[in-house]
Amino acid sequence: MNQKNIRNFAIVAHIDHGKSTLSDRLIEITGGLQSREMKAQVLDSMDIERERGITIKAQTVRLNYTAKDGQTYQLNLMDTPGHVDFSYEVSRSLAACEGALILVDATQGVQAQTLANAYLALDNDLEMLPVLNKIDLPSSDVDAAREQIADVIGLDAKNAICVSGKTGAGVPDLLEEIVKKLPAPRGDENASTRALLVDSWYDSYLGVVILVRVVDGKLQRGQKIKFMATGAEYVVEKIGYFTPKMVDVDNLDTGEIGFIITGMKTIHDCKVGDTIVDAKNPSGTPLPGFKPSIPVVFSSFFPVEADDYPNLRDGAEKLALNDASFMFTTEKSSALGFGLRCGFLGLLHMEIISERLRREFNLSLINTVPSVLYKVHLRDGSVMDLENPADMPDLTRIQSIEEPWVRATIMMPDKYMGGIMSLCSERRGVQENISYVGNRAVLVYLLPLAEIVFDFYDRVKSLSSGYASFDYVLHGYQESDLVKVSILVNDENVEPLSFMCHRSFAEKRGRQIVEKLKDLIPRHQFKIPLQAAIGGKIIARETIAAYRKDVTAKCYGGDITRKRKLLEKQKEGKKRMRTFGNVEIPQSAFINALKVNS
Repeated sequence: MNQKNIRNFAIVAHIDHGKSTLSDRLIEITGGLQSREMKAQVLDSMDIERERGITIKAQTVRLNYTAKDGQTYQLNLMDTPGHVDFSYEVSRSLAACEGALILVDATQGVQAQTLANAYLALDNDLEMLPVLNKIDLPSSDVDAAREQIADVIGLDAKNAICVSGKTGAGVPDLLEEIVKKLPAPRGDENASTRALLVDSWYDSYLGVVILVRVVDGKLQRGQKIKFMATGAEYVVEKIGYFTPKMVDVDNLDTGEIGFIITGMKTIHDCKVGDTIVDAKNPSGTPLPGFKPSIPVVFSSFFPVEADDYPNLRDGAEKLALNDASFMFTTEKSSALGFGLRCGFLGLLHMEIISERLRREFNLSLINTVPSVLYKVHLRDGSVMDLENPADMPDLTRIQSIEEPWVRATIMMPDKYMGGIMSLCSERRGVQENISYVGNRAVLVYLLPLAEIVFDFYDRVKSLSSGYASFDYVLHGYQESDLVKVSILVNDENVEPLSFMCHRSFAEKRGRQIVEKLKDLIPRHQFKIPLQAAIGGKIIARETIAAYRKDVTAKCYGGDITRKRKLLEKQKEGKKRMRTFGNVEIPQSAFINALKVNS
């Protein structure tokens, strides 16, 4: 198709503002699927997406639309996730587009993630089209939403299209606006092939499926291509696009988005953001690609059955192909055997990966306490990245420890502001800015990342009756008074249970873990001390009582010294048993002690 009739655009918005529902109506009105094939959130293909009602993976679909001027346009639509943990998916999708629909819920107005995604679109130099959704609801306030878009984002929203993704009202007008206002691709049709590798995933029948955006020239079946980053060469065996069903074609022209299958079996030849060129004529410079994602939360995954480790590694490699923001390395633990140390963009991201490994690869997993990446400055002048508390160097070698901080933006009705500010102060937050848009307050706080990865989002939602929205970006590293808390069972350090925290919270968190372990570890023939320690200093202790046989049962009366002798003998035996005895910690104790919500 002629480039001037192609429109590549993404729909970006805050969580639950109706991106996937609007995508459904666009597919339905343009005839991408017949009415009998339609279902709610048709682009959310994973079971876990449909169960949770969230989009996890950005999805692409090609729609053909005949405008009022009689011309037929090719619309390449990308439905993106809304949650902050999947912002890397959004940034990748925007890199393949020329335009973005900034979707705002007319009942809630501009939220934190709306603002963050608008800035992402701005960074990618995209044409932005504000759209107001959910106008069919009685609580919608179109005028207030228009004002907020102008005040908070800085977009002129006087002529913003009003639509209802649920009923389809206003969607035909939106299609006309898309073809009029959004720019066409500007690639060189006569140049040698250059395509951007946007996404990839593993299909058990087809091998690696690669999603591409053709920037210059064209891609065709039978063509020998080269991946510039890895140097791998393959022949294109199958080529096509999604409607959202797979449709095979002979070639993809300049400006088009589609998929290619090359029979690639090894996932290491495929890097998201790579440039694909013609192997016979590999001219042209590589495309800028994407900024590498920086994991902020780390956790170790261990299989409950040691024999499942190869399956765990294979599953993780296939998920890393599909999710470029997920990273992992091999790890060995004395208590749990071989496993993987994994990096994530947030706690929800970690939950989703963990759930996908369990479901798609039939694995039973233990995951350790999530931690963030610390920078340890040693006395010899070197700096060490610490993502696992088990790797903490000796205290005498440490000069200082820095932890990551984030700039958090929290938007809420102003009546909830007091509770939210108290929560931020409690989490060691520093207020940076406060502003008002109508009756809504916008708080900007600097917060330690370690304090927000656990339950901060849930607390913000509960304190604001669900009305507040929250988004954050990494701000940098700052020196803090951080300590490693070790957990000792029978005077032996249990490394998988150790964690890093601020000194002021160490005692409370250490006490919580030893109290939990007291209920989880079964009693032995000798008493077992459970301790939380910072270096050599014990900060919390619990004791599991021993089983005790009544050795004096056979004594009927008589001299007390006989009973005392038997009790002393038992005491000596228990002391000796404790010295030589091993404490058996069941797997279930690790699993429950390491649960994320602890």
